[in-house]
Amino acid sequence: MDRSPARLNLDHLKKQAKELIRLYRRQAPEAYTRFRQALPAAAGRSDAEIAALDLRLHDAQSCVARDLGFASWPDLRRYVEAQLPSGKSKADRVRRWLLLVYAADVDGTSDRAHPRVAVRMLTEYPDLVADDPYLACAVGDEETIRRTTARDPTWVNRPGGPLKLPPLVAVTHSSLLQIPEFQARLHRCARLLLEAGADPDQRISSRWPPGSLDAPDDSNPLSALYGAAGRNHDLALTRLLLEAGADPNDNESLYHSLEGSVTTGLLLEHGARIAGTNAMYKVLDDENVPGLALLLSHGGDPNEPARNAPLTDCGSPLMWAIRRRRSRKCIAALLDAGADPRITTPDGLSAYRYALQFGLAEVAELLRQRTGDETLADDERFVAACSSGNEREARRIQSGRPDLPGSLSPQQLRLLPELAAAGGDDAVRLMVRLGWPITVRGGDWDASALNHAVFCGNAGLTRFLLEHGAEWTEQHGFGDDASGSLSWASCNEPVSDGDWAGCAQALLDHGMPRAIPDREDPEWVLLAGRRKLFSDEVRDVLLGEAV
Repeated sequence: MDRSPARLNLDHLKKQAKELIRLYRRQAPEAYTRFRQALPAAAGRSDAEIAALDLRLHDAQSCVARDLGFASWPDLRRYVEAQLPSGKSKADRVRRWLLLVYAADVDGTSDRAHPRVAVRMLTEYPDLVADDPYLACAVGDEETIRRTTARDPTWVNRPGGPLKLPPLVAVTHSSLLQIPEFQARLHRCARLLLEAGADPDQRISSRWPPGSLDAPDDSNPLSALYGAAGRNHDLALTRLLLEAGADPNDNESLYHSLEGSVTTGLLLEHGARIAGTNAMYKVLDDENVPGLALLLSHGGDPNEPARNAPLTDCGSPLMWAIRRRRSRKCIAALLDAGADPRITTPDGLSAYRYALQFGLAEVAELLRQRTGDETLADDERFVAACSSGNEREARRIQSGRPDLPGSLSPQQLRLLPELAAAGGDDAVRLMVRLGWPITVRGGDWDASALNHAVFCGNAGLTRFLLEHGAEWTEQHGFGDDASGSLSWASCNEPVSDGDWAGCAQALLDHGMPRAIPDREDPEWVLLAGRRKLFSDEVRDVLLGEAV
């Protein structure tokens, strides 16, 4: 296949992928062969085994991308989008390249960095960096940095270049640190800059919207250390900066280090304060028991009060862990470190009752052992039975209390969207069958169960909710409906293996109107009069063009 950049056309590539999936569905041997050669999931499998995989359009797109030397379809798409029409200047090409190297809070967009695509573009346009010292910082061009420093020693602390970055920030925030062949080069450049007098606490103000490159958000500074420890999770570079005197208490590094847990311990060893950073809550967003243990061993307060919503709705790390449906092991670690088992939510609900409300029977028993028995009212026992999927018990209670679930409190009713967001499908289905108000809103972004199901790409639950009265027009806290949830999630894929095409079809089958192409930009569509962007696969479903 011709890999010439000049020949890469997104519409043509989309047609290739659609033709491949058509051939696959016709059981064409050549389709099986191509998938076997290019798609990791199909490697080494027989034709029958590949047929049983029930591959979809995104798999064919991945195959097309890999044939062209890209790791994924999003990488290929981003590369094509970064190409310039003829007649544009080199400065325009450099600007587009930098949007691949740096994340949105540095470059002023709403997109993440794409280091593999940046490297591909750099390979094909080797003159991009030339002798620009600020661009040299992005790629680890040690010679250019050394030469510039010899001519002008003060430049090492002077912002510059297209993104107005101080040199050390340009190095530590470069996503090319995630590419093995660039990592050592960038480390050497950081060391060179520090030895030449660069301030280890260099920082910029965030350009994340509503901030921008021209009008950055001065209330949210981003340090060089944050780039190393919180963005790129680079242990060696984090150590280099800390040993050079970088302040670990920059209000970002510790919090974001927990996303990778590689640099957290090093930050703590160099004096990073846990209190006031929300790190004790951040670590509980996932089942990260080692990270939690690390924070607790360095003085993390298991009773630290929350600073902002929605954390304050829970009141403590223990309650937040329950709301996030963390394991018994995780809850035990908090309790063993001194978390108060008698703490209550702001509404007065005990930790024991809160655990039962979220269907965490093992956690509730652990708390009961610490606090003793509590007598539950009918409504609490009904909620506990529903959230644990115990239909027999829930119906037994309901038979004696036919006012349930209608008489539940607003806080109890919000459990439906909370469990939809947390993947508690069985509980959600039972609640709906027992008469739970289906449009009630809740969760971190004040959304209905349908919006949460669509966001997670949960096509089965989406269809179930629609079949039981949910409407695609249900609003969420960001001022849109289920089509907006579908738009954002299909483009950003917040969970792995989500079936947003299936969600789209379910929404169409239950009253959402089809989309029509936007004449001004074929990548966008109009849905119910509003302009929106979807993934290719979802867009085809909404336009009625799915293969």
